Amino acid sequence: MNDETNVSAPPDLSRLHIDRDPARSRRRRPWINKWTIGAAVVVAILAAVAFRSSTAPPAVEIATVTTTFPSQAFTVLNATGRVAAWRKAAVSTKATGRLEWLGVQEGSRVKSGEVIARLENQDVGASRDSAVANLGVAKANLEQGEAELFDAEHSYKRAQDLYNQKFIAESALDSARARYEKARASISSLRASIRVAEAQARAANVAVDQTLIRAPFDGIVLTKNANVGDILTPFSSATDSKGAVVNMADMETLEVEADVSEASIGKIQVGMPTEIQLDAYPDVRLLGEVSRVVPTVDRTKATLLVKVSFKEKDSRVLPDMSAKVAFLSRSPRADERRAVTAIRPEAIAKRADRSVVYVVDDKNAVHEVGVTPKKVGDLMEVSGVKPGDKVVLNPPERLREGSTVALAKK
Repeated sequence: MNDETNVSAPPDLSRLHIDRDPARSRRRRPWINKWTIGAAVVVAILAAVAFRSSTAPPAVEIATVTTTFPSQAFTVLNATGRVAAWRKAAVSTKATGRLEWLGVQEGSRVKSGEVIARLENQDVGASRDSAVANLGVAKANLEQGEAELFDAEHSYKRAQDLYNQKFIAESALDSARARYEKARASISSLRASIRVAEAQARAANVAVDQTLIRAPFDGIVLTKNANVGDILTPFSSATDSKGAVVNMADMETLEVEADVSEASIGKIQVGMPTEIQLDAYPDVRLLGEVSRVVPTVDRTKATLLVKVSFKEKDSRVLPDMSAKVAFLSRSPRADERRAVTAIRPEAIAKRADRSVVYVVDDKNAVHEVGVTPKKVGDLMEVSGVKPGDKVVLNPPERLREGSTVALAKK
């Protein structure tokens, strides 16, 4: 071979060129870039949130099933107040002394005139004994004086007879007459002494009786203010002394003192029927009536004090208990005295042609309960639920039997 046959042909450079068309260059770039990927991620997140929102338990508010009374439908006015006894006393004594005996405690029932405490009374007792002895001496002196008067009277009569017979001189008759007049005058003095001694004896008895502290009426001891050994004074003016031994009240005179605003006092009339509810016993309602309106306005509160007496007695009612008073337009019937189950109107929902409520259990699952609501004041009387149950307020349309709910945060 010769050298000419081994040499390659030169490349064809005419086929090489530079593409300067920008549109064609963009068409050749990939369709998916970083902006497209970001948009897709956002769409996916929004779709996930929407799916989760559609399947997550709805957040709802709940309320508790309670009880109410049908009388709320004809209640004119509600007021609050406290139980008080219009007959009460701080039992003390007019004497001053040391408390020697106390026979009652808080809650003790006492009768009118019953001795409930006693002061030391040895000194006044001795004074009484002395006064009684003086009275006895005065009475004995009177007896002696009466005997002397009897003798003087008979002596004077004999002297008159003897003088008339001229057996004695006139001077002897005068002496007999003087003795008789003196004896008769001494009787008046002795009787006056007896009256003085009797007055002194009565005063001594009063002083002794004042050391005995008695109940002024039938009632119950509310508080005990003194103990055995304390010094009692009538006005408790001395240091470390006590005035009243006990405070007591007549439980038959209990009433409710309710504050009514002067803007609403026109709705109140004496004799108006009421229902009294004690905070201590919320399920008990006692009948009462307006007994009187105190004609004094409390300017600081712009209220008047209305006294409501109990028509129904209950031994559990005690002074100073908080109470609510419902002033009624009429007396309730017997069937209106019983409490009924009630809920707020917002808990009732319409499903097809019936009314239902949704009761929430311990696992936040709801149970649909059909009800027949009846308006009672601001609430609705229902059956099928019991007091204490939790019900959904304003239940959403998608809420159904067995659905799970989440409690809305307040």
